[in-house]
Amino acid sequence: MREQKSYIVHFDLDSFFVSVEMLMNPALKGKPVIVGGTSNRGVVSTCSYEARKFGVHSAMPMQKAVKLCPQAIILKGNYERYSYYSRLVTDIIASKVPLFQKASIDEFYCDLTGMDKFFGVSQYTRELRTYIIKETNLPISCGLSSAKFISKMATNEAKPNGFLEIPHGKEKAFLWPLGIEKINGVGKRTEQQLQKMGLRTIKDIAMTPRDLLVSRLGKWGEELWRKAQGIGSAEVETQWEQKSMSRETTFHENQTDTEYLHKKLVGLTERNAYDLRQDGKLAGCVAVKIRYSDFETTNRQETISYTALDDELIKKTKEIFEKSYQQGRPVRLIGVRFSQLADDGMQMNLFSRQDDKLNLYKAVDAIKNRFGKALVSKAVISKPLPRQDNKK
Repeated sequence: MREQKSYIVHFDLDSFFVSVEMLMNPALKGKPVIVGGTSNRGVVSTCSYEARKFGVHSAMPMQKAVKLCPQAIILKGNYERYSYYSRLVTDIIASKVPLFQKASIDEFYCDLTGMDKFFGVSQYTRELRTYIIKETNLPISCGLSSAKFISKMATNEAKPNGFLEIPHGKEKAFLWPLGIEKINGVGKRTEQQLQKMGLRTIKDIAMTPRDLLVSRLGKWGEELWRKAQGIGSAEVETQWEQKSMSRETTFHENQTDTEYLHKKLVGLTERNAYDLRQDGKLAGCVAVKIRYSDFETTNRQETISYTALDDELIKKTKEIFEKSYQQGRPVRLIGVRFSQLADDGMQMNLFSRQDDKLNLYKAVDAIKNRFGKALVSKAVISKPLPRQDNKK
């Protein structure tokens, strides 16, 4: 039996944050726009192609970006709008393809394997990309190939707002002329190591004995060799939306004290948020579970702007709890669940880093990692504390 060919599509919303800002304010089109932190320690999250012409790029310190492009328009960004458009594109893709993975807030993998029997996969991909652009007015680049990493690299080569297909059997012809820095995951340090070995193109890696790469780079050397041969995974993680992070607690005695329930709710939310940041994830949906003393259970969930910040998540869990809880009714169990998880992609990660709150949370995370999670927890005060009388 002939082996079935894999068809993997990678979509990436071009300069996503900037593109959304231009939708909200068309006067920004054609101008050098930078989204990022405005403080002295701020960095560029993303920028328009007009700004890139001056040498501005993601992760660059904002002070340097402003020196390179003094006329740039600096925007802090709008988390809520970015989340809205991310969900809009997600819904379109979900309605049009059998299997897909939301890799981050602005990129997606689709598995069209088997669809070649019924549709022209290349034509279907082009039509889907056109449909997304028509429905959202957002530019989106796309790559189609036999493996995820090749499709992602094809997307990068197709930017801005383009499509590139790498036909089966042409993987090496596409990959080999490219510089080693084009391989996903190759940072400056690895690039320098490879250059010291005299390797500058992907073909150079392909021609290098696998054992030599492994001896110099370990498991990463093996993976680099496989990628250079055009060998990569075609597995699209279809359970990404079903994956969630949840915690719940069952009380030894049924509880009606709202202050006590809030305290437990905050603790569960905080621990979930810690897990989110450790895994490099963002949550797009929050659910609160309440089980009463007679075992009747309610589950209520609401979507949120993608985040991993404690205060935003705690605020939402409290809101959901207040909407769900029947005052005075004894509670046996409460739980908090985060779902619609997405990887904290580079744009969103850099955008989040502007927030001093996130830096604070990560500092607390570091303390927990070093000394134990139980050492630091949030105080929950719903009533003013009684005044202390120091007089004896």
